[in-house]
Amino acid sequence: MAYPPLKVRTTAAPGWRARLVAYVRLVRLNRPIGIFLLMWPALWALWIAGNGQPAWTVAAIFVAGVVLMRSAGCAINDYADRGFDGHVQRTAQRPLAQGLITPAEAVAVFVVLSLVAFALVLLLNWQTIAMSVVAVSLAFIYPFMKRYTHMPQVFLGAAFGWAVPMAFTALQGSVPPWAWVLFASAVVWALIYDTQYAMVDREDDLKIGIKSTAILFGRYDRLVIGLLQLVMLALLLHVGLQAGRGWAYLGGLGVAAGLSLYQQWLIRDRDPQRCFQAFLNNNYFGMAVFIGLVIDYLLDPVVSG
Repeated sequence: MAYPPLKVRTTAAPGWRARLVAYVRLVRLNRPIGIFLLMWPALWALWIAGNGQPAWTVAAIFVAGVVLMRSAGCAINDYADRGFDGHVQRTAQRPLAQGLITPAEAVAVFVVLSLVAFALVLLLNWQTIAMSVVAVSLAFIYPFMKRYTHMPQVFLGAAFGWAVPMAFTALQGSVPPWAWVLFASAVVWALIYDTQYAMVDREDDLKIGIKSTAILFGRYDRLVIGLLQLVMLALLLHVGLQAGRGWAYLGGLGVAAGLSLYQQWLIRDRDPQRCFQAFLNNNYFGMAVFIGLVIDYLLDPVVSG
């Protein structure tokens, strides 16, 4: 059952400092976990595509693009969820739900940030410019998918993982077939961490009619997450073999596997707070893979794949 549109509280117009804080909260700069989860697959791809030595100008453009597009995605997400956030305990204090920012302002933030990100992409080759259109489209589409499918996380994964093929086109001019395996691993990863995230809101989402993988998987949620974790590690192992990586990379995957087990322990009782901790722990998962990759290239810069 869906709730009627939320009637936000009307207050006197806030001062510029309060509005600045509201905009910071709108784009979640105060909660950078989303930036990290978007950044790690981009960095994996940049280091592999650049054989351990990506052009620093390209890397800087991608890091800036990650911050901009994640922020833009948060703005359009809050616009899409403006009728629901006020009914969910975790999101009730978001600035759009509180009426501190209007829906039109949220859309404007999305458009402006997307245009700035696109301006950065114009510094790259035409293949990457063409692929950036897909990135913006995915960022816009994802927030609305939770109304129509129980697997909006697939769209989130595609949006967060699209930096992978873009990194290869930026550095190599094309995307080798096995690089799509790295993209697939990013999609699977989003299914993992966003299911953990959705487990936090499952009861509220059931009441207001929001769909998620946490609801779809039901009592099999831990099992499915565990299987997805195995799939992701297998995909990353395949990528490493194709890229000619060695023991340091495998060591990074070993640490990531240990973190996956820790996440399973956190969600064992499906306690919302622990599920949120498991979601946050994925930052260390992505970091472990990246550190292993960087060390491996430093120890053995020769690429055999």
